[in-house]
Amino acid sequence: MSSVNLMAREVAAKIVFYGPGLSGKTTTLRKVYETVRPAHRGEMMSIATEGDRTLFFDFLPVKVERVGDCSVRLALYTVPGQVFYNATRKLVLQGADGVVFVADSQAEAMDANRESLANLEENLLENGIRLERFPLVMQWNKRDLEGTLSVEELRRELNPRGVPDFETAATNGRGVLDTLKTITRLVIKDLRAKRIVPPPRP
Repeated sequence: MSSVNLMAREVAAKIVFYGPGLSGKTTTLRKVYETVRPAHRGEMMSIATEGDRTLFFDFLPVKVERVGDCSVRLALYTVPGQVFYNATRKLVLQGADGVVFVADSQAEAMDANRESLANLEENLLENGIRLERFPLVMQWNKRDLEGTLSVEELRRELNPRGVPDFETAATNGRGVLDTLKTITRLVIKDLRAKRIVPPPRP
């Protein structure tokens, strides 16, 4: 989905928040929305059930600080966590430039985390993209709860590639913006490598 307006020196990129149901994807997006200055954000749209689970997607266009001499406009989406909405996950994932995987740090959620990560890899592969070559950041969410798994264990199980990862508590916003800044940097680096984004001016 990435596009470049050379006249305006503006890059538009799509970032998808992926993960199992109730891991905190929607809460993360809401916290970003609350934190970003109104002038730098669009309208947040979501479709939720009575259980407050996202069925289709959240969409939050955010204008972030300049990267080099280009300004960056991000379209942020979440996918539904439930397995039976996989067709919608695939649709939302199309054209993505980067992914934040929101993992639930609770021990009982590990199977769901593994399943969702494998599903992400499978869905990207259907689009001809290998996960290990794709901009990815891991978000260890719910770190404010008691009895969460250690970061070392989460890394061992879910992040053998060693991509950037962050401890977060989406309910209070801890670590959320650091995650967003890092995935934005990785996306811009990837788009420059693909020569979609022009190199910085000398």
